[in-house]
Amino acid sequence: MDGIQEWKNLGLDISKAGQRAHDKAAQVIGKSAADITRDAKTYVPVDTGNLRASIGYDTYNQGDEMFAEIGPTANYGQHVELGTSRMAPQPYMSPAFNRNVTGFEQAMSKLAGEAIFPD
Repeated sequence: MDGIQEWKNLGLDISKAGQRAHDKAAQVIGKSAADITRDAKTYVPVDTGNLRASIGYDTYNQGDEMFAEIGPTANYGQHVELGTSRMAPQPYMSPAFNRNVTGFEQAMSKLAGEAIFPD
């Protein structure tokens, strides 16, 4: 009987650890999306302010998949970022992403390490 209870407790601990890791990963994704959004609003060229005001993010949690979509809703945002035949590129999303990708990777690596090797 005692051994069975220990296995049940182990299973419960693993289940709780998985949920904690899932919740923490969602927090990391949300924070990273907010940081990228903040930086993109700093880097974007401003004429009327419409493009800057349209930059935002949404996070999604669909079963085992979590992700964020970050960017402007203004229909000309891509033209500013990438340029056109008549306008040079003025990147704002890619520098914001590049500035924050290392912090995201470090946070996710730390999370993975904690999940595999808890204290």
